[in-house]
Amino acid sequence: MIITIDGPSGTGKSTVARQVAHRLQFVYFDTGAMYRAMTWLVIKRDIDITDSSAMERCFKEFDYKIVNTGEQKRYFVGDQDVSAEIRSRAVTQKVSAVSAIARVRAFLLELQYSFAKRQNVVFEGRDLGSTVFPNAEVKIFLDADPRVRAERRMKEMLQKNPEDLKGVNSEQMLLEIMRRDEYDSTRAIAPLCCPPDALKIDTTHLSIDQVVAQIVHYCADRLQRGKEP
Repeated sequence: MIITIDGPSGTGKSTVARQVAHRLQFVYFDTGAMYRAMTWLVIKRDIDITDSSAMERCFKEFDYKIVNTGEQKRYFVGDQDVSAEIRSRAVTQKVSAVSAIARVRAFLLELQYSFAKRQNVVFEGRDLGSTVFPNAEVKIFLDADPRVRAERRMKEMLQKNPEDLKGVNSEQMLLEIMRRDEYDSTRAIAPLCCPPDALKIDTTHLSIDQVVAQIVHYCADRLQRGKEP
């Protein structure tokens, strides 16, 4: 069974997806981390994303691994742990442009499809229910007020990459989030959108536990209906 949880940044989807997977005893896969890891490599190698030859070399170097450490996942490119770096502001500012490249998407989609075979998986991202897994049994789309999402993003960065917050105030973060929303929702390839058959949840005034409970209940109901003759 495949469950997709999509939505813009700051909606809590990473935390929600992890907890839903844990509650249902599914495997959790953060597709955003994969795109961020590719973006990290592009930045690290100072690659011009319009240079197709350079990007092809980048694909050959992209040895992506996920390592489970208890309840946490660590993300590696080659032997380097990039778990912290892929959440940096530099990667966040460039990941939309990298993920919009058709060849990048084709390359990473093959990895995602391979991972989904013969497993019960919660996939988290931006276009999973609409583009990557249009036949997923359960589709969820999370959203929230942009200002609340900016505050959540500031808090997350303060915990994980406080250096990136130097000189950044809440209004600047709000503008960055709104720019990314605009870019992701209007790009030609796999734009951010809520699938018509998805359960849409506004997380503005909900706790993580409340969102998780709602999704788990919805999944249980869908599973029960699927068993009915």
